[in-house]
Amino acid sequence: MKITEVRAAVPRGTNEPRDWRTAMAQIAVTVETDEGLSGVGVGGGGPSGIHIIDTVLRPVLVGQEIGEDSDQALADIERLWERMYRAILPFGRKGLAYMALSGVDLALWDLVGKRAGQPVYELLGGLRHSEIPVYASIDAVVNDEVERGFKHVKLHLNRHSGDVPESIEAVLVARERVGADVKLYTDMFFRYDLESTLRMADAIFPYGVEWIEEPLSPDDLDGYAELVRRSPIPIAGGEHEYGVHGFREILDRRAHAILQPDASWCGGMTQLRKIYGLAAERGVWVVPHRGAEVWGLHAVAALGDRPLAESGRPWVTWLRGEPPIKDGFVRPSDAPGFGVELDPASVG
Repeated sequence: MKITEVRAAVPRGTNEPRDWRTAMAQIAVTVETDEGLSGVGVGGGGPSGIHIIDTVLRPVLVGQEIGEDSDQALADIERLWERMYRAILPFGRKGLAYMALSGVDLALWDLVGKRAGQPVYELLGGLRHSEIPVYASIDAVVNDEVERGFKHVKLHLNRHSGDVPESIEAVLVARERVGADVKLYTDMFFRYDLESTLRMADAIFPYGVEWIEEPLSPDDLDGYAELVRRSPIPIAGGEHEYGVHGFREILDRRAHAILQPDASWCGGMTQLRKIYGLAAERGVWVVPHRGAEVWGLHAVAALGDRPLAESGRPWVTWLRGEPPIKDGFVRPSDAPGFGVELDPASVG
C-alpha cells in the first residue's frame, strides 16, 4: 500500500473557544493511498500546522510504502514517524510542528487499522477495558454532572488567576454539591506559583481532591519536583509536553505524579504508547488529556492499568462516530481504525 496524498484542513465547527484554541485550532489530517483506503487523524496548530504538513511532512510521506501485515505496517509507521521527526528537528522539537506531526501519525494508525479490519486498540495489544469511567471536565461550578451519572468531576480554577481563597471556596462548594461519593480533581492552567499551590493543596486536601493539574509553567520542572515532594495532593501534568523525550525528563526529575499526554499533540499514537511504557516502568499513572476522544481512548482501553478518561472537546462537532458518554462511562467502538470519519461539510 503506497501513500499518495496527505491533506490537512481546519474543520468548521459551531462553538470553538475564542482564544488560542481557535488561532492554533485542531486540524483534520487525511492520508490517502493507492488502494483507495484513507486514514483520518486530528492534530493541532491551525493554519501554521497545515503549512508544516504541506511543505515538510507531505514530501516525506508521499510515495512511501506501508506493509501488508499488521506487524510490518506498524514497523513502517515507526519508520515514517522517525523520518517526520528528523524533518522537523531543526525548528520543531516541541510545539506546533509536533502537533502537526501528531495528526499525521494518528491518520496512519487509523489507516492501518482500517486495512486490517481492526480497531486501533487491537493494534496496541488488545482491549483490556470495554467500559471506561469519564471525568467531566468543567469550569469551576458544578451543574448537572452528578445527575448525568458522572462519578468524577474536574474543576478548572484558572479563571481565579492565583486567588487562593476564591479557589478554595470553589472546591468547597463543589464538594458540597457532588457529595462524598464523587471524586474531585482540579486544573489550574499555569495560574499559580509554588507557594500559592502549596497553600491551596493544604487547604483543599480535607475535601478529597485527587490531583492538582498544571499549577505552574510546564517549563518549571524544578518547581514541580518540589511540589511533588511537598504537596499532600498528587501533582498532574504533561498536557503541554511533547514526545517521549520530554516525558522521560519529567519522570527522571520526578516532576509529576500523574502524566496527561494529549495524543493529538504529543507525537500521536506512536509516542503515546511509548509514554505509557515508560510510565509503567516507573509506576506512574497515565491519564491522557481529553482521553474520551478516540485518539486517547484507544490507548486507555488497551494500555491503561487504571482506566480514566477526560471528557472531550465540546467544540469538535465535525467527527462522525465518536462513542457517546453515557452515565459517566464511554465504551470504545469495535469499528476498524479509530472508528470515526470527518463530516465532509466541515472541510469542504
